[in-house]
Amino acid sequence: MNIEQIVDFASATTAAEHYRPAAEKVLKGDPEQSVRNHYSSPCGQFSSGIWEGAVGQWTVNYTEHEYCEILQGVSVLRDAQGTAKTLRTGDRFVIPAGFSGTWEVLEPCRKVYVMFEQAKA
Repeated sequence: MNIEQIVDFASATTAAEHYRPAAEKVLKGDPEQSVRNHYSSPCGQFSSGIWEGAVGQWTVNYTEHEYCEILQGVSVLRDAQGTAKTLRTGDRFVIPAGFSGTWEVLEPCRKVYVMFEQAKA
């Protein structure tokens, strides 16, 4: 392993993958999203990159643990009971595997994500 294997997000040229949540998950708007997955581990359990989302709301069901840092915009994360947390530029947080609820983008959002998918037992 040498310095060339270091992944520098600032100089990465990863192509964006554009997508939308499945229609049955969309609750509001047209939440187009893109991801630039700058790194995936050889085992496939760990990945990291940049995510961007347009205004809208959709249901989420996390099977992975995800660290997020909001770089731009405003989103609201709601749990299955409806309790909300507003996420703004500069916020850093972890969403544990098993979290279910909704993600709503109020202002176009951009975040760094680091995900770890546990091996299935």
